[in-house]
Amino acid sequence: MSIREIVYTPDPVLRRKAHKVTVFDKETKTLIDDMVETLRQAPGVGLAAPQIGISSRLIVIEYGEDEEENENAPKKLYVVANPEFVKKSDEMVEGIEGCLSVPNLVGTVDRHEEVWVKGLNRQGQPVKIKAKGWLARIFQHEMDHLEGILFTDRANKIWQPAEGEAEAADV
Repeated sequence: MSIREIVYTPDPVLRRKAHKVTVFDKETKTLIDDMVETLRQAPGVGLAAPQIGISSRLIVIEYGEDEEENENAPKKLYVVANPEFVKKSDEMVEGIEGCLSVPNLVGTVDRHEEVWVKGLNRQGQPVKIKAKGWLARIFQHEMDHLEGILFTDRANKIWQPAEGEAEAADV
């Protein structure tokens, strides 16, 4: 495993629609492992393959529901290739987001409170995930990357964060 370099705006790979993952071989599994290690090193809660310069429909998310109250709370790792929304709640929630590929900016973004996602796991097997709250926001943010969309495209307001504010918002 190795840490990959995160690409920043205006790198054109961040604006491309990513290609479907069609092969789940050793190379794909190495990419997934590298993405997880890169995410943890960053540190962040989600990473899409385009953020490391690879135009593939692959996301990794590591998040613990109780993380805000207890930073030692267990985290769950999600690895999803070719993720698609099955359903989105009507309820929208505004929240502050940041991005590893858009340093020194945060913004308020309206996202669906709940999402249902289907895709393939690291072995190429089907998975379905129901996410709500912050986890739903992370999925929407990372899946936007696969469409070439950045949080700044959806933001109601964008600003440079005060010290400590950016870490709380990085998606």
